[in-house]
Amino acid sequence: MNKKTEFIDWGLTDYQDAWARQGAIFDQTVAVKTRNRTESLQLPTPNYLIFCEHPHVYTLGKSGQPENLLLDEAGLEKKQASYYKINRGGDITYHGPGQIVGYPILDLDNFFTDIHLYLRTLEEAVILTLADYGISSGRYSGFTGVWLDADNDKARKICALGVRCSRWVTMHGFALNVNTDLDYFGNIVPCGIDDKEVTSMQRELGAALNMDEVKDRLKQHIAHLFGMELY
Repeated sequence: MNKKTEFIDWGLTDYQDAWARQGAIFDQTVAVKTRNRTESLQLPTPNYLIFCEHPHVYTLGKSGQPENLLLDEAGLEKKQASYYKINRGGDITYHGPGQIVGYPILDLDNFFTDIHLYLRTLEEAVILTLADYGISSGRYSGFTGVWLDADNDKARKICALGVRCSRWVTMHGFALNVNTDLDYFGNIVPCGIDDKEVTSMQRELGAALNMDEVKDRLKQHIAHLFGMELY
């Protein structure tokens, strides 16, 4: 098992470019695994933890409903937002500046081969990060992601998850709202859920946060929970 994991911060990156770069890394990792099935000399598969932010963009997962985007082409142009149908799970979501988007591209054979545990571990890292800032959060039964007040009628989502996994190699990931402009969520039915609000760390705390500090706390929690050796 190779637990060495390269951490990369792509900064503000166009979504389509990030998707292509993810796909290239994913394909390279799968190629190593495929080679290892027939060769006696086994090569270690790499692992990556990638953080970035995106310009305004809406993405629709494989199981999503197009009608959950409430904007037409003119509306998207007015909002200076892009729209893509992509190959992750889940419905529609928004990415934009002030949001930490995480793309773990991991060979789960290096950690644990359990996609349910994988999702719960990512959620736990976010929950621990929010706790560092005094924000109590948890899970909402029947849904992925991280929620506040999930046990009452004030439930609101602060982090969305949507992943793809093939041959135990992962891509896509999570989006944590830090200083996000939440108005953009008003143009979609977030994750297909029409009766719950979306929130951010900034809204909950009443002040903008240092993105680099939040990123550092989050990556350390992810590394600890997965047993990664970050470099």
